Amino acid sequence: MNQSERDIQRKLRILGHAEQIGDVSKTCRYFGIGRASFYRWRAAFQRQGEGGLVKRKPAPKNPANRTAPEIVEKVLHLRRTYHLGPIRIVWYLARYHNINISDAGVYRILRRHGLNRLPRGTRVRKIHTQRYEQKVPGHQIQVDVKFLTFQGKDGKAIKRYQYTAIDDATRVRALKIYDRHTQANAIAFIDYVIARFPFRIREGRTDNGHDFQAKFDWHVEDQGVRHVYIKPSSPQLNGKVELSHRTDDQEFYQQLTYTRDVDLHQKLAEWERFHNLSRPHGALNEKTPYEALRERL
Repeated sequence: MNQSERDIQRKLRILGHAEQIGDVSKTCRYFGIGRASFYRWRAAFQRQGEGGLVKRKPAPKNPANRTAPEIVEKVLHLRRTYHLGPIRIVWYLARYHNINISDAGVYRILRRHGLNRLPRGTRVRKIHTQRYEQKVPGHQIQVDVKFLTFQGKDGKAIKRYQYTAIDDATRVRALKIYDRHTQANAIAFIDYVIARFPFRIREGRTDNGHDFQAKFDWHVEDQGVRHVYIKPSSPQLNGKVELSHRTDDQEFYQQLTYTRDVDLHQKLAEWERFHNLSRPHGALNEKTPYEALRERL
């Protein structure tokens, strides 16, 4: 006798016991079951006989309210590929697929598929600091360096340096990879930023790193840009560029397999374009940086 048959026989004994003694409450207490279950079994037995006592998987109360499979697939793809949170998944689906779904609905899908927690190391740590947002594009940009380590084909570590500039008002960014961490490269990068950004830069903020010292300072001032150093050991004062580096880790570098520098430069340029033109930003009310820029210009 299999488990299903044993379950049917048990229910028949309970129903028979209640009929024999004429007391449902005593029967339920004796067998340790709820009265609701007893009455459900008895009604099913009266309608369908023993077939009504077969244990079945519960059906959703309202199948029409279940999310369509193609939407579920898109939600899971965005989570697995880019490690996006529920709110950002909602923005992407609305913007690029014309799909409206709540963040609670996204979370239920993720939880149902065991993806409600990000893999270890992908959580974004919040920077707790008071932020002052500039309203005019170019009024202030934040500049910093992200240290990168890749594994070469021979197993040796390959060190590279991502120079990043972000506009405080619009979050428009410029990115460039260099193989050395020097003032010469910092100067080359700031020239790239000035040429790249479609607005005049009035002030640039950096930390006190060796690549942002005298030669860099003089060069920046010669370009008509005021150079400001943040307080030593206070990266939170350049909080927007710090947070943007965490976004790079989560949404770009975790998906990247290093092969050679040419490929790295090409993919970083694509990521820069995507970030500026297509990626909705929470601080910009779901607009992309260039949408915010058009509004403020």
